[in-house]
Amino acid sequence: MWGRPGSSKPGSLEMTQTATLLESASMHLYQNYRQPGFVLERGEGSWVYDTEGRKYLDLCSGIATCTLGHCHPRLAQAIAEQAARLMHVSNYFFNEPNLKLAQKLTQVTGYDRALFCNSGTEAIEASLKLARRYFSAQGNAERFRVIAFKNSFHGRTMGSLAVTGQEGYREGFGPITGATHVPYGDIDAVTRALGPDVAAIIVESIQGEGGVLPAPEGFLSALRRLCDKNGVLLIADEVQTGIGRTGSWLSFEQFGVRADVTALAKGLGGGFPIGAMLCDEKFANVLPPGSHGTTFGGNALASRAALTVLEVLDEENILPQVVTKGQHLTQKLNELVNRYPSQAEMARGAGLLQALLLREGVDIRRILESAQNSGLLLTIAGGRGLRFSPALTVSLAELDEGVRLLDSIFKANS
Repeated sequence: MWGRPGSSKPGSLEMTQTATLLESASMHLYQNYRQPGFVLERGEGSWVYDTEGRKYLDLCSGIATCTLGHCHPRLAQAIAEQAARLMHVSNYFFNEPNLKLAQKLTQVTGYDRALFCNSGTEAIEASLKLARRYFSAQGNAERFRVIAFKNSFHGRTMGSLAVTGQEGYREGFGPITGATHVPYGDIDAVTRALGPDVAAIIVESIQGEGGVLPAPEGFLSALRRLCDKNGVLLIADEVQTGIGRTGSWLSFEQFGVRADVTALAKGLGGGFPIGAMLCDEKFANVLPPGSHGTTFGGNALASRAALTVLEVLDEENILPQVVTKGQHLTQKLNELVNRYPSQAEMARGAGLLQALLLREGVDIRRILESAQNSGLLLTIAGGRGLRFSPALTVSLAELDEGVRLLDSIFKANS
């Protein structure tokens, strides 16, 4: 599964450190991922280095997660200080960083309440449970169905899989019920799917794993009106788009839409695991003590990391810079489309979540491997999209370098 640099053979004295590590991986790691044959060792800003000393321009940032880049001095210091002070006490007790984080996060997003967990999937699970219990508490337990969208991605646990609109992720896990999937952007299909058993509609403003596909104009606002008219909750999956990724704290802000419940994770911790479910005061008591919980969610260490990320983004006015950088990246990707129309079909996305959609028949994994060999790290989204999700602190020069490296690959394949 793992490629190995050099010609060293397992068991030989000449095995490099990387070869030894990859051999260990082949023997001990569960093989549900598809990593290339190098081992990353350290990072700085938008750059990472492997155990052989090779340097890579990281324009995926842990899948839109390393908000401030790698090893941001202020974030690293905050984590080290907090680790030496207090890491975890469970939710049987308050901890100071978590209370400060809740105040800051609700302040910048406009919500009233925050429930903390460890990942985006967990934030989605909490949102789905809130929606079901909200109606159950009113005596409407039959309202449990969720309308979701084809091509969507919301996580890999059984609840989040139910609303994920890609069959491949659900294959082999038996019946997963409770959701109806309709075409993304088709408000008429949503209307037809509504019924007295529907509790919520869950939607991404940009289908990230689905290929970085933005919502059609007017779609999200139409969903909001439809939810209001039918007494259905609107759940926003902002796991990939939130925390400044598209140029505002929440991507939904740019559409003038406010969801009843919003799920966050990824960029919130700047690389440290944390997720959050946000809601308004009217939902504050829907999940009473005992109805939902987490051992590690909201621990002091994760909370201090997330609080630092929010403070740096706010104090250094980074969000407006994301808009400028995003426009620059869009222009550069469109230039690639114009130069290599037989390989690249279009650029799409917003802010610093964008994709270069390749033509049918182009071997995207070969392109990705060539990029890695050239020192450029990207990810694949939706089968044909080369996804750009760099640190929000990435420079214009670094974006240009990434596009230049990709240009050389397309040129070699022409």
